[in-house]
Amino acid sequence: MSLRELGIIEPCLPSPAKAPPSGPGWIHEIKHDGFRILARRDSARVRLITRNGNDFTARFPLVASAVAALPTKSCVIDGEAIVCDENGLAVFELIRGHGSKTSAVLCAFDLLELDGKDLRRRPIEERKGLLAKLLHDSDSDLGIVLNKHYEADGANVFREA
Repeated sequence: MSLRELGIIEPCLPSPAKAPPSGPGWIHEIKHDGFRILARRDSARVRLITRNGNDFTARFPLVASAVAALPTKSCVIDGEAIVCDENGLAVFELIRGHGSKTSAVLCAFDLLELDGKDLRRRPIEERKGLLAKLLHDSDSDLGIVLNKHYEADGANVFREA
């Protein structure tokens, strides 16, 4: 079944570049190693769908609970489910392990829908602001975190990362 048939928005995917973009109008984020997830909540349930259309809701119960606890009727959050090592770095091999069910979190980087409103045509800065407010107003501080973005020069962000 395709993402469209599931009622899921197909995510934009990162693409390689020889150098990070610079200049005004760019924002930068750290790319984490995990599973790309579209977290969809409606009045009936929460679903965590991978970019290939697989339902990982049961695989990441902490994330699903956090999305269910958000103070909204419905939403679609684009993010990356990750498991971090003891140094706080996302390690892909860890998310594939058996312990990932209880330790995976969603690094949320975009809000595509909120309370029935399609936000995809809104500026990314506005969507990120709404996402930050939604996560800040939540009672759940486990299972989902805001993926910070940087508005500095791309080369500087890359060097510091």
